Amino acid sequence: MPAPKVWVTGLTVGAIAVVAALTVQADRGAHPSAAADARPAASASAKAHPTATPTPSAAPAAVPDGSGTGRRIVYSLGDKRVWLVDASDAPRRTFAVWPGTVSPEPGSYTVGVRTRGVITGSDGVKIEHILYFGVKSGVNIAFSNAVDGSSPPPASGAATGGIRMRTADGAALWTFGSAGTRVTVVP
Repeated sequence: MPAPKVWVTGLTVGAIAVVAALTVQADRGAHPSAAADARPAASASAKAHPTATPTPSAAPAAVPDGSGTGRRIVYSLGDKRVWLVDASDAPRRTFAVWPGTVSPEPGSYTVGVRTRGVITGSDGVKIEHILYFGVKSGVNIAFSNAVDGSSPPPASGAATGGIRMRTADGAALWTFGSAGTRVTVVP
């Protein structure tokens, strides 16, 4: 029978290989465009090159009913919005997001693998603050932000599970969402 050290080493190497494979898989595929999701803003002048950015609401949106209690990240599929909720059920931050083409099912998940460093997304954009929390149909579901703050380009028919946000929101989510943090997905 192999020594316990051999078993531990083998399990550790296997776990690292799985994490690396998931990271590479999450990095593949195109990211969707937020252009269709952006809301026009009233303006007296037209911009030569409009940008697609989620529009912040005038009043903070309430945490969705049925999202549970306690410290958690809440992601609303219908609102395309994330809330960072503290242990007292008070929302600490909320922001709009650009979802991928593959959405997680409503339910409860936990943040697993986190990748802070900059990697190149499948769309060629440098991304950071990546928090993986689910898999659907073989596609990893994760939050991330583009380093340059850009919105994702149009998806080219690829199945993508990246949920992109602005840079400042990505940094806030990274700080809040440590490994094991609960993620509640609501319709």
